[in-house]
Amino acid sequence: MFKIGELAKLSGLTVETLRFYERKGLLVPAARGKNLYRMYSKQDLARLGFIQRAKQAGLSIKDILELLTLREHAETASCNDVSSVVGQKLEKVQQQLAELKAFETTLKTLHDACCGGDESARSCSILKALDDAIE
Repeated sequence: MFKIGELAKLSGLTVETLRFYERKGLLVPAARGKNLYRMYSKQDLARLGFIQRAKQAGLSIKDILELLTLREHAETASCNDVSSVVGQKLEKVQQQLAELKAFETTLKTLHDACCGGDESARSCSILKALDDAIE
């Protein structure tokens, strides 16, 4: 069993992060010692690894909590249930990428139309294009 500081060191996370995960329901102390210190198990350490990898994949706290629940009930949950969580996140990311691509195209058009010289900004094609779009 590990105290919270030991678990933080082993996981590479801070004590504050572990407490945040507790508040969000991602991590629950295995027990409390006689001194009321939070005590954690090797399974909790493995759970933190799962959480960290899920965060690196771009999943939200809500998504991770859902996956942890599915993981804990793997005998009754389906692979489709798990895939659905990741698939929804993938759809959001693909939508964001499409929006970013549209932003890139617009910015490139604006940038390429500008002479970029030392002339007065009164004749700047970027400002003119943005003014025209407003009117």
